Amino acid sequence: MFSHVTLGTNDLSRARIFYDSVLGALGYENLGNKETASLWGGAGPRFVVLKPADGNIASVSNGLTVGFAAANRAAVDEFHKCALQAGGTDAGAPGFRDVGPNVYAAYVRDLDGHKIVASCISER
Repeated sequence: MFSHVTLGTNDLSRARIFYDSVLGALGYENLGNKETASLWGGAGPRFVVLKPADGNIASVSNGLTVGFAAANRAAVDEFHKCALQAGGTDAGAPGFRDVGPNVYAAYVRDLDGHKIVASCISER
């Protein structure tokens, strides 16, 4: 359905360090850094953090959550731990959610305030 997801940042250097850590915990790799953007993915760039092209300050979208697939509960836990260590804030500790059967997820806010989540389907 999606070719990629893009989030704005006001400090690309800090965002790179943050996302290298949290996405690395999920097995996604940094596919390249450009002057105004960085790209992560597996079989191609699927997640991009960049400075807004219009030159305005990046801001958080109310209600937006970017979800990353995790292989298992351990990866979700590691994602959450790495996010907090990298300066992110807790937005929902790792645990089962009532959004579907056996959904295990952890929510954090990145350094710019964007809400991101890692989740997997796991037996209780």
